[in-house]
Amino acid sequence: MLKEKIIQRRPGILTYGITPPKAGEPVEKIREIAVRQVERIKGLPIDALILYDIQDEKERVSAARPFPFMKTLDPALYSRDYLSGLSMPHIIYRCVGKYPPEELAYWVESSREKSLYSVFVGAASKSQTVTMSLSQAYELVPHGDEHFLLGGVAIPERHLTKKDEHLRVFQKMEQGCRYFISQAVYNVEASKNFLSDYYFYCQEQEVPMAPIVLTLTPCGSLKTLQFMKWLGVNIPRWLENELVHSRDILDRSTQLSIKAFTELMQFGAEKKIPIGCNVESVSINKVEIEASIQLVKEISRLMTSQYKVDQD
Repeated sequence: MLKEKIIQRRPGILTYGITPPKAGEPVEKIREIAVRQVERIKGLPIDALILYDIQDEKERVSAARPFPFMKTLDPALYSRDYLSGLSMPHIIYRCVGKYPPEELAYWVESSREKSLYSVFVGAASKSQTVTMSLSQAYELVPHGDEHFLLGGVAIPERHLTKKDEHLRVFQKMEQGCRYFISQAVYNVEASKNFLSDYYFYCQEQEVPMAPIVLTLTPCGSLKTLQFMKWLGVNIPRWLENELVHSRDILDRSTQLSIKAFTELMQFGAEKKIPIGCNVESVSINKVEIEASIQLVKEISRLMTSQYKVDQD
């Protein structure tokens, strides 16, 4: 269903995002982690599993990183060698600036054997040393290729200050991106502003809209909240107060995420914007992982109800 939803620009894409285990871990421990992940994920009502590619991002901000950077396994390798028990499509993130061009080109070419889904990510900052630019990486993928379904990153919060995220997305569409996955969404106003400008610009240019998959990230601690802010996630003051002063920050963040997505989904439905959802699980804390699983199920029920009504 994922390929059809992307190609036909349909709403309702639902994904679950995870980070591969740390690089350098013993093979046996990686297998144990993978077995647990497969068991949790295999029954989820999702269109795809997302596997993130991590980069340090230390050049992006001067503030100290709340959590130390730890290199992780290559997401394509982890997908291939450890997660074959998950039959749904895997969307592989690629921080393109850290790969030799010939290596990335070879991987793209391997999509001829079976369909691949990937989101290309550019440099974290202009000062970061890279092997190739995002535009150069896009050129490796034949335009309109149905074997390699290329996606891009959207950052609605960036629209608050630069007010050009819809233009960035449109440019990426022209370079071959057929769907977009956002950074964690906590600021509904920023997302609405982006979606509105995106909708009207596509109307003006007479170009069909690509699916926008909005990411929800349960926050289980003040340290996680601090880390999300370090990553550039815009969290309104009132919402931060709700989390900081909550008796159960994880439950409160989950409920606020559901409320935010419901509002954005309905906003998108009114304009026929193909909205989807990605639920992230980037914590090793069992309680936060379980909360992300329950959030997927709740979002699935919401989207099934919304889009069934639309079809009727």
